[in-house]
Amino acid sequence: MSTSPTAPRAALPLHAADLRGLSRLGVDAVVGVMGLVEAVHHTVLSTPGPLGAAPAGQPGGITGLVYKALRGGTRGIGKGLDALLSAVPAHSGASTPQREAWVSALGGVWGDHLEATDNPLAIRMSLRIAGQPWQAALQQPTGKLLVLVHGLAMNDLQWRREGHDHGQALAQALGCTPIYLHYNSGRHVSQNGRDFASQLDALVANWPVPVEDLVIVAHSMGGLVTRSACHVADGSAWMRRLRSVVFLGTPHHGAPLERGGRLVDAVFGVSPYVAPFARLSQARSAGITDLRYGNLQDDDWQHRDRHAQKRDDRVPTPLPEGVQCHVVAATTAEQACGLHSRVVGDGLVPLASALGEHRNPALALHVPRSHRMVVTQANHWDLLNRADLADQLKRWLA
Repeated sequence: MSTSPTAPRAALPLHAADLRGLSRLGVDAVVGVMGLVEAVHHTVLSTPGPLGAAPAGQPGGITGLVYKALRGGTRGIGKGLDALLSAVPAHSGASTPQREAWVSALGGVWGDHLEATDNPLAIRMSLRIAGQPWQAALQQPTGKLLVLVHGLAMNDLQWRREGHDHGQALAQALGCTPIYLHYNSGRHVSQNGRDFASQLDALVANWPVPVEDLVIVAHSMGGLVTRSACHVADGSAWMRRLRSVVFLGTPHHGAPLERGGRLVDAVFGVSPYVAPFARLSQARSAGITDLRYGNLQDDDWQHRDRHAQKRDDRVPTPLPEGVQCHVVAATTAEQACGLHSRVVGDGLVPLASALGEHRNPALALHVPRSHRMVVTQANHWDLLNRADLADQLKRWLA
């Protein structure tokens, strides 16, 4: 009587480094909660009034030693788990769209922390084709490059939505080669902008045929990263070849949700007894806080706490000269007018912000009406696959 072979154990749908990254992130979270509890304990011991600033410092004496020991013990356990998980057999082949999606979501919320702590889950910027380095996936290069830049908490594979990909559609219509940027959207926009400019320098220098034409299509935060890259790369080889940029739902002047986050921070600061809980609200990434007003340059956030920006005091960053720039905005309403479109817009970005309009002429982008499009009855992500928008892109970029 024969016996069937034992079925192999299924590997986890994660890379080995992902398990270590999640372990480290979990330990960081536990240590952070301990710090919050310690701050609340210190406030109670200090017995301040119900309003005002939280007391400075940490608990002293035995109480302080206990918290210090707990933090040290937790970090020790984390190092042990890290060593143990390094031996766990996990999937180490090609990544999957599902894995890419949750890693990108983590990056959008905590990407700056992941990078600062050298966490394996931190995304390293690259230019890709079909989720692979472009050098390995390139098949038929042309002299016309189309670079697509995704938004917050997203990745390059998510340009395909409901069977449509603007990159592939434009490649067929215009005879260009689509390349997709993959980046850590939790970092500051200006940091990603500098790195994007360097990536484009390398792309043009190493492209197998002479680059005649370069076009960028950017969605959401990707538009801010693109503008930042253009700002720091004035005169570079790729800027001399840049013909057009299309911004899809880009919050050029910020998004109300992040400005609402600042108000939450302010509420937590009213009483010393709730002030420690502001740490939970302020755990959001630098990329998210840049969306408060649309920060593009280092000077927009350096030299102060990134949560402290109370008004739109950005350094004006005009659109690149000599480049045809187009803006696309969306509204979930039936008509592109009224309070709903002005305040809610596509659910994340109001119309005025996406169109680059601002009451301060120095900050307004002054895009001509022929280079604008407003899509109605559409949310922020519908801009990735609306048929009427796809047709407009072909007309603009032909």
